[in-house]
Amino acid sequence: MKPDGARWISDGDKCIICGAMGKVYFIAGIDTGVGKTVATGMMARFLASRGTDATTVKMVQTGNDGFSEDRDAHRAMCGGARLPEDDEGLTAPQTFKFPSSPKLAAALEGRQVDLAAIESAVAACAARREVVLVEAAGGLLVPLADDVLSADFAAAMHWPAVLVTCGRLGAINHSLLSLEAMKSRGIPLAGIVHNWHPGADPAIDRDTKEEVARHARRLGFAAPLVALPRVPADGPLPETDFSEIFK
Repeated sequence: MKPDGARWISDGDKCIICGAMGKVYFIAGIDTGVGKTVATGMMARFLASRGTDATTVKMVQTGNDGFSEDRDAHRAMCGGARLPEDDEGLTAPQTFKFPSSPKLAAALEGRQVDLAAIESAVAACAARREVVLVEAAGGLLVPLADDVLSADFAAAMHWPAVLVTCGRLGAINHSLLSLEAMKSRGIPLAGIVHNWHPGADPAIDRDTKEEVARHARRLGFAAPLVALPRVPADGPLPETDFSEIFK
């Protein structure tokens, strides 16, 4: 949905990102701290390893002033080199100092989240690259504006999503709610990444993967689930096959 006065570039159901340009994936999480940044960086690393020209965008970064630590983490997992799009501000189009929801962080600076700036930045990246991975901020339903949640924006952009889950206690509830929110908005599900989580009980972790995959099928999503093992901060990074997601 588009609130009155919202600054968007898209016209009706036509998104300027769709068509012959690079394919955009929305990397959504079931909650904050679930590991979207690690999952996004590792997917970018996988795509690069098979020769795909890909980049990542941190849609809205909170808790940083003029930079994106999440975007920088993606680059570190891919070898550390900055991209021209980074220097042009395209891969972190909205940053706010306060670590909170984007709407609140923007309001504390007397600003609003500029949805048009996000759309334009992603479009510019998609025009140059084969694949763009857009990492969301927080959980799937975090507010961007009064009448726009993160999932609403992704749905309006027609971006297929990759849902990042984990095996911590409570993740089944968050995962199933996220899947139902995606279903109700018509967001295509390209895949599920089940992230390693420190301290997760093995039985709960295993059950979470099974329940999330089963519920996704029940909702009509024919999407693969890829288990991402622990990604140590000091390396070496595990080799993870995401080919089922990026067919």
